[in-house]
Amino acid sequence: VGQVAIAIGNPYGFQHSVTSGVVSALGRSLRSQSGRLIDDIIQTDASLNPGNSGGPLVTTRGEVVGITTAIYSQSGGNIGIGFAIPTNSIKELLPQLKDKGRVVRGYLGTTVQKITPEIADSLGLKQQQGALVADVMRGSPAERAGIKTGDIITEFNSKEVKDSAELPTLVARVAPGTSASIKVLRDGKEMTLPITVGEMKETEVATAAQEG
Repeated sequence: VGQVAIAIGNPYGFQHSVTSGVVSALGRSLRSQSGRLIDDIIQTDASLNPGNSGGPLVTTRGEVVGITTAIYSQSGGNIGIGFAIPTNSIKELLPQLKDKGRVVRGYLGTTVQKITPEIADSLGLKQQQGALVADVMRGSPAERAGIKTGDIITEFNSKEVKDSAELPTLVARVAPGTSASIKVLRDGKEMTLPITVGEMKETEVATAAQEG
C-alpha cells in the first residue's frame, strides 16, 4: 500500500495508454453488478476507464502485480477507485485454463456473515474471528458434512479463517472432489468435520455467453 502503480490499457480505444497512481489498499472485496463477490483484489487510484480491463498493473520495475478488472463509478468514468486481480491469483488459474479450458472453483454451500461486536457479545466470544454460518444449502457438501446454521467456521483445511470474507477465497482455491477438514465452534465447543469440496456451478458464464 502506497507504492507506485502503473496501469497500461486501451481506455476508450486510445491504445497503449499509461496512467500512474498508487496502491490504495489490498485484500478488498467487491460485489459486481451481477451480484458476484470478488475477493482479495488490489485497489488503486491509477486512472482506469472502460478499455483498461485486462491490462496489466505494474510496478516502477516493470513487474506485473495485477490485471485491471473493474472500477467503482457512478458516472461510468474514472473517479480514482479501480481494482485489479492479483498476479498470484491469476497464476493459480493458469493450469486449469490450460488443462480444462475453464476455471473450476471449490464450493461448500454455505452463506456466511461477518461476526460483529454485537454478535460476538451475544455468543460470548472473546474475539471477532471466524465466519458465522447464516444458511446451509440443501444437498450441499456443507450439509452432508454436518455443518449447521449458527456454527462459526474458524478453520478450513488447516488454515485459519479470520473473517467471513476469507472463507470463500480459501474454498474456491481447493479443487472439487478434494477431501478437506473444517473446524467449527458450536455451542462453545470446537469440533473438526471432514468434508468433500464440491464444484461451484458457473451459471453466470452461460448467461453472459447468451447475451453476447
